[in-house]
Amino acid sequence: MSWAGLVIAAYLIGSIPIGLIFGKLFWKKDLRQFGSHNIGATNAWRVIGRKAGLLIFIFDFLKGQLGVLLGACMFASPGAMVVGGLFAMLGHMFPIFIGFKGGKGVATALGVIAALMPKVTAIVFIVWLVLTLITRYVSIASIVAAVLTPILAAAFKEPIIYFLFGLVAAVVIVFRHRENIQRLKAGRENKF
Repeated sequence: MSWAGLVIAAYLIGSIPIGLIFGKLFWKKDLRQFGSHNIGATNAWRVIGRKAGLLIFIFDFLKGQLGVLLGACMFASPGAMVVGGLFAMLGHMFPIFIGFKGGKGVATALGVIAALMPKVTAIVFIVWLVLTLITRYVSIASIVAAVLTPILAAAFKEPIIYFLFGLVAAVVIVFRHRENIQRLKAGRENKF
């Protein structure tokens, strides 16, 4: 298979709208109609409950892992693993199946970095969890964790291609949180 095949396959994996499918299938709810109107795990947790949030988080995480695994199986190179993970993340954020309106990409990106950089992932997840518990704002925790990823990748001397993924992921995730940032500034952001 070609690199184009990897990009398309990883993007389609990421594009599977797990939150929308599970919400409708198991709980008869279209997450796009409730809360933040987002199909990700945080909105599922708020709208449907803890079990739904955790289930959707796990499957969105696995999409990132599958993208990396696909790259590894097809080309067995770090670059292919990053490309597979990146396009799985972009597919989750901009899914072709539901009009390119997907999740924020945090769980899927975490799945990617867990496959590429386990030590970085452990620290990033702990920081995310602590900030979520202290501030009760998932958006703040997610933004900080995203920005911390390339910094830690550089500190641990991870391969440059992994650092670049972390940098790109951080930029895209912060961009996807721009409305949350505006609500935080206005004091209108929902607490978890």
